[in-house]
Amino acid sequence: MVGRGNMRIGLTSLFVLLMLASQVHAASSRVLLGSDVLAARKFSYLEGKRVGLLTNPSGVNRNGVSIVDLLHRASNVDLVALFGAEHGVYGTIAAGKEFPDSTDRRTGLPIFSLYGPGPVREPTTKMLQHIDVMVYDLQDTGARSYTFISTMGKAMAECGRAGVDFMVLDRPNPLGGLRVEGPHYNPRFRSLVGYWPIPYVYGMTSGELARMIKGERMNEHTCRLMVVPMSGWRRSMVWKDTGLKWVPTSPNVPYGRSPMYQVATGMLGEIGGLDIGIHTARPFEYIAVDWLKAAETAEFLNKRQLPGIRFHASKIVSQRKGSKGRLVPSLEIIFKDPARAPLSVLNFHLLDALKQVSDRDLFKAALDRGKDWRMFDKVNGTDATRKDLQVGRSIDSIAKGWDPEVRRFKQRRAKYLIYP
Repeated sequence: MVGRGNMRIGLTSLFVLLMLASQVHAASSRVLLGSDVLAARKFSYLEGKRVGLLTNPSGVNRNGVSIVDLLHRASNVDLVALFGAEHGVYGTIAAGKEFPDSTDRRTGLPIFSLYGPGPVREPTTKMLQHIDVMVYDLQDTGARSYTFISTMGKAMAECGRAGVDFMVLDRPNPLGGLRVEGPHYNPRFRSLVGYWPIPYVYGMTSGELARMIKGERMNEHTCRLMVVPMSGWRRSMVWKDTGLKWVPTSPNVPYGRSPMYQVATGMLGEIGGLDIGIHTARPFEYIAVDWLKAAETAEFLNKRQLPGIRFHASKIVSQRKGSKGRLVPSLEIIFKDPARAPLSVLNFHLLDALKQVSDRDLFKAALDRGKDWRMFDKVNGTDATRKDLQVGRSIDSIAKGWDPEVRRFKQRRAKYLIYP
C-alpha cells in the first residue's frame, strides 16, 4: 500500500512500476495498458485512498472493460467521484459544448464537469475536498489541440494546490512516439486547444507528457505524480500496431486512424468554406465542395510526391451548409505509409492546391464572410503560420521553420520519456 502522504514519486516509483510492467509483459507480447498493469498489482497504489476518476468511454483496459467498472468493483478501491473532460464522461457531447455536473446512471457517483458553464475548465476546491488521489485514464490523439492533455495538466495543477495526488494510467500515443512536427507554441495564444509549449504533434504518451509538465514546472502548483506505465508499447508503434481496439474518444474521432486525419485536415477546417467530413462516418478524411476541381487537384498534389500519401478524386453527399444533401466533388486522402506521411503540413498543401487549381483563396473567402482567425490561430498555437500563408510563403519554408523548435523540444523531452 502507498499512503497519501508518502506516495513515492519520480524515478524510484517509475522504476518499480516499469519492473512490474516488464514482469506482466514477460508472459505476453501484447501491449498492456496502464490500467492492466494497475490491476495486475491488485490496485495496491490506490488502497486506502478516496479516488476521483477523470475518464470517458475510451478509458478501457485491453479487454475493453471500463476503468469506471474496474475501480468501482475493486474491493480495495474507494471510488467516490467521476470527472468529465470535453465531450463528457460518456463521450457523446459535441466539441465545444459545455455540460453541467450530474450523476452517473450506472454507479450513482457524482460526475463533476471540467467543461462546464462558467466556464469551469479545471477541478475546483469543492470538487477535490473529499478526494485523496485523482486517476487519469483518457485516450489522447497525439495532437496539442486535442483538449484532453490541457485538462490533464490543469487538473494536475489544481490537485497540487489542494494536496491531492495525481495518477496517470498510461496509454499509447496513436501517432506513435517518434513523430514530432508542426508549429510550436506562442504563449500569447494559450487556450484549451493549445496549453503547453510543445510542437503540434509531440510524440509522447500522456504519462510522459505529465512527467514533463511536472519536471519543467509548467504549472504554478506542482502535484505528487505517479505514472503507471504500459507494457509492450514501443515508440515506433502507431495505433494499428498495438493490437488494441479503438474506442471513440469523441464523436469525430471514431477510428484508430482518425487522429492521423485530424492532424492532416483539422487546421484547414478552422478556415472554413469546405466540407471535411465532420458529422459523417469519415471525419477529416476528405475535402469536398461544389466548386472543387477534384481530378485536377488530385493530379496536382500527386505530382508533389508527398511521401506515404496519395490523393483520389471522388464525389460525396455534402454535409456543408448551403449544399447539404447534394452530390459534390471530393478529394480523398489515402495514407499508403502513415509512418512516412507528413501530417501537419498537409493542411497547407491542400490550401495551396485549392488556390492553384481552383483559384480559391480560402483565407480571402473567409474574410469576405466576416470570419475572424481566433480559433485558427489558437489551434496553431501562433499567428505566424497564418501570416506566412497569407503573404504566400512557400509550404516547404514554413515547415522548415518549425525544425529548430522541434529539435530543442526533443532535447528537452528526452529525460521524461519512459519507453524505448
